[in-house]
Amino acid sequence: MYVKDHMTADPISVSGDTVISKAVEIMRKNNFHRLPVTDEAGKLIGLITGGLVEEKSGENNTSLSIFELNYLLSRTTVSDIMIRDVKTIHEGVFLEEAAQVMIDNEIAVLPVVDDQMHVIGIITEKDIFQAFNDLLGHRHQGTRFIFTCEDHPGFLVGVTKCFADNNANLESVAVYHSKARGTELMVKATGEISVENMTEVLKNAGYQLTGIAQTLADGTVKHFQTP
Repeated sequence: MYVKDHMTADPISVSGDTVISKAVEIMRKNNFHRLPVTDEAGKLIGLITGGLVEEKSGENNTSLSIFELNYLLSRTTVSDIMIRDVKTIHEGVFLEEAAQVMIDNEIAVLPVVDDQMHVIGIITEKDIFQAFNDLLGHRHQGTRFIFTCEDHPGFLVGVTKCFADNNANLESVAVYHSKARGTELMVKATGEISVENMTEVLKNAGYQLTGIAQTLADGTVKHFQTP
């Protein structure tokens, strides 16, 4: 999973001489909260956010009237308050690397740039949350089987063979590690076999199920008792 597959390509940007009131209007009109700031060549020079505007203008705690505040915002340019030391990412980077940059720097957005610092996209924490759900097939019809995973070569082969032998297609596979439950394997399967029959197959093969959840056609999730 690459940044380029989940970013918003060719995002709206503003120049440094754009007045703040115009930048705010653009963000509100398009229902987003961040704008890359670029120079004449389209190269990144800064970032403006709705939160930054509120902080710098004192919108939430100012003694100025609404008319005075609007006047101030119409006379102050983006370059006066923008973030200049902006963390960025390249489109060919794995998505988890982008997520780690956000975590390490406690930020929720990364402009995506090419080698010359031209802005070619933007990716937010919401995009990464969506990618996580897509990876695990959360809204896709099918059934998730979760069971204790033994840490030895060949364990996954045995599990996948159980599903293949019963005409169940594997949509996603993930391994989780937790202090409370140790290592667990999640398999999302689709196909004709019923939950009850697949559960019996796995149980008879010696696998210890710890969770079963089925996503229905309408997107709702049904949870089953584990044997």
